[in-house]
Amino acid sequence: MRDLKTASLGERDKRHLWHPLTQHKTSGDMLPITRAKGCILTDDEGKDYIDAISSWYTAVYGHCNLYITSKVAEQMTRLDQVVFSGFTHEPAIQLSEALMKILPENQQKLFFNDNGSTATEIGIKMALQYHHNLGNDRKVMLAFEEGFHGDTFGAMSVSGLSVYNGAFEDHFIRVERIPVPNGKNNEEVLEILKRLISTHNIAGFIYEPLIQGAAAMKFHDADGLNEILKLCRKHDIILVADEVMTGFGKTGKFFASDHIEEKPDVICMSKALTAGLLPMGLTSCSQMIYDAFYSDDLAKGLFHGHTYTANPLACTAALAALELLNSEEIQQKIAHISERNKQFCRELKANPKLSKVRSLGVIMAFELNVKTDRYGSLRNELFNFFMEQGVFLRPLGNTIYILPPYVISDEELDKIYRAIDSCISKF
Repeated sequence: MRDLKTASLGERDKRHLWHPLTQHKTSGDMLPITRAKGCILTDDEGKDYIDAISSWYTAVYGHCNLYITSKVAEQMTRLDQVVFSGFTHEPAIQLSEALMKILPENQQKLFFNDNGSTATEIGIKMALQYHHNLGNDRKVMLAFEEGFHGDTFGAMSVSGLSVYNGAFEDHFIRVERIPVPNGKNNEEVLEILKRLISTHNIAGFIYEPLIQGAAAMKFHDADGLNEILKLCRKHDIILVADEVMTGFGKTGKFFASDHIEEKPDVICMSKALTAGLLPMGLTSCSQMIYDAFYSDDLAKGLFHGHTYTANPLACTAALAALELLNSEEIQQKIAHISERNKQFCRELKANPKLSKVRSLGVIMAFELNVKTDRYGSLRNELFNFFMEQGVFLRPLGNTIYILPPYVISDEELDKIYRAIDSCISKF
């Protein structure tokens, strides 16, 4: 291998780096990305790609958004980092005030963390320790089949995708699962839930509201979910909404929970929270949850903390992102993308090669009528095809989905649609 001065970025990458969700023995080389702007990623050879999934649902206001980066650059000159245990600071306080204006009305407290997995980890801890602090013998979590909530141990425990969990399952917390309501099986799901409630001491129910992202953008029925939440609340089961993927406008509302009458006790947030600029997670909760931890007994506190909790720069990025989200311009763009996706879905639904064509907000997905494994050769074939077309998508098995940045142009959206049409024509 060439020395560092002459080696390519790809060659240097292979020397030391271990990439996520990658089996390096069978995967190809990693593609070096050297810059990004708006909806465009550019590789080391100068080729452009439309980021049609907002870099895993984060960069929804476009890459290197000048409004956000300028705010963070300004904050860097005043306060970059300070411990959040024993101290506080204005960006965190301002962010809490801004979030309370868009969160469901029952949310009152915010607990900062680092990413989506830790946001859900905190949500699980809140549910379990809530009952522990009240002296209730409840140690079981409830979750949907095929759910995904992250890679840390609690988050893995409640996730139902075994490819992530195989080596660790003997170490998990106790979890019971129910099917996702699809509008046809709602009563059946409720009966299963009633049996579980009667036979298990369930502390909390963690769920991805309306759309299960890692399960290949699997949609479920809002009315069915609402009935599940009502039954859980009746039995004092803490409701933990994992809005890591769905939050901050992607479903056409601020949160997917806004589509549902019954509101969660706990909401887990990350990804678009900081617009893809800096890592941060947040877990909000109702006053009822917080009060169960508020005690003269030190052990009843929530003893979870990370060094970069409420980092001022990340808080500043989130504040700037919320300003954009609340702007008339971004709200109009979300509505426009939603309508364009609906129109494209109407065109696709007539195609016999496809099934389960669906959209909600800026999210659109469908299945190719081809049998394949989740990480089989078809997925790689589809990925490579789209990259050759200049479109960055990450198909999940035979599921193709898009979740574009809110700032995408009609021309860029047209290019994504044309690439999808070309792909379908191959099968």
